[in-house]
Amino acid sequence: MTRIAAIQMVSAPEVAPNLAAAGRLIDAAAAAGAKLVALPEYFCILGRHETDKVKAREREGSGPIQDFLADAARRNHVWIVGGTVPLATGNQDKVRSACLVFDATGRRVARYDKMHLFWLSLGEQKFDESRTIEPGEAPVTLETPFGRLGLSVCYDVRFPEFYRAAGTVDAWLVPSAFTATTGAAHWDTLLRARAIENQCYVIAPAQGGAHPNGRRTHGHSMIVDPWGEVLACREQGEGVVLAELDPARVAEVRQSLPALGHRKMR
Repeated sequence: MTRIAAIQMVSAPEVAPNLAAAGRLIDAAAAAGAKLVALPEYFCILGRHETDKVKAREREGSGPIQDFLADAARRNHVWIVGGTVPLATGNQDKVRSACLVFDATGRRVARYDKMHLFWLSLGEQKFDESRTIEPGEAPVTLETPFGRLGLSVCYDVRFPEFYRAAGTVDAWLVPSAFTATTGAAHWDTLLRARAIENQCYVIAPAQGGAHPNGRRTHGHSMIVDPWGEVLACREQGEGVVLAELDPARVAEVRQSLPALGHRKMR
């Protein structure tokens, strides 16, 4: 078994204090024995304006946010799933919202660019990520010492075909920043459904609280097992959610109910 950690944050509009908070929480997770630590979406910046993340963008492989992730992984001897990092594109008005994975030596081993971009018009709540984010093209999975991991981000969780298209994995990562409204309605249900239908763990670090920009996020960072059981959850405020990832549990669920082998449509 491997101890894993989902980090919950209440990120601010400035990068430096967010990195300081993330560093403190990664250190705490590592001290608690975690070998895989996952940060939430927008861990490094949740701006006052949607264009703030564009101003904070970094070039591929270079910049203080990416350097921070590499150093934190190396210093703590842990794998880190870096929530989302704004990376430059050919369009000066947009970024890629990239989920970056670093191994325990600080080497970057995977990048997934968020494919499904959040859009909401609900009363006074209006969001359109496509104004400042360029979507990715394909899901990403990778082999690790903890099994095969799949990378997804927030709004992706509403699209079950995305997860099935990526193939069989042992755990899906879902770094997120669900709004308080949509989170209260759908967060728990969506995460548990993705775990149950794919018979795998779901690790969902989230933003959780009242942010300086006036936004309120749902929180409830959680780790769900392949049977859909919530192993650990933090409702609000920054903190560390810990659980054990057990390959034997994945095998047990798939053997007792081999639903993945019963699929008729592929």
